[in-house]
Amino acid sequence: MDTEELRATQAPLKEQYRERPESALVTLHADAELDGLGVSCKVETGRAVVEAGLHPATGGDGTLACSGDMLLEALAACAGVTLRAVATSLGLEVRGGRVRAEGDLDFRGTLAVAKDAPVGFRAIRLSFVLDTDASEDELATLKKLTERYCVVFQTLRTPPEFAVTLSAN
Repeated sequence: MDTEELRATQAPLKEQYRERPESALVTLHADAELDGLGVSCKVETGRAVVEAGLHPATGGDGTLACSGDMLLEALAACAGVTLRAVATSLGLEVRGGRVRAEGDLDFRGTLAVAKDAPVGFRAIRLSFVLDTDASEDELATLKKLTERYCVVFQTLRTPPEFAVTLSAN
């Protein structure tokens, strides 16, 4: 997809969202199935079912997906797609490259070993190595706009309102 195709595809959506802002509000969802007695669940991804379980640092055997890894994978995917869309919009050629999301966890927190250890990531780093001839100024703009428009990045940076419910049937 080139710049003009992207603009042509997005133009009617942008116009619709300007005229009817409520139409831009979409509820995404993810479902997981708790079946059996193991410490795992099956997550439907839309393309496949992923079985998630404990990370080896919390007692898992490493055969199941770790939700922390899945969070970083979602960040890398979102950032990669966003970077591609922004580059296309700006008319910048990105022939290829790599996106890496990595995060630091102190598993003492989630295992209740140390109350002062956080449950969750202490730090997350996102990096890109691109095959492009873009100038330093163009790369700075690409980075800034990728950060600005990446849904997962912005959600992690500024957490949304959160609600949890639990019920039995």
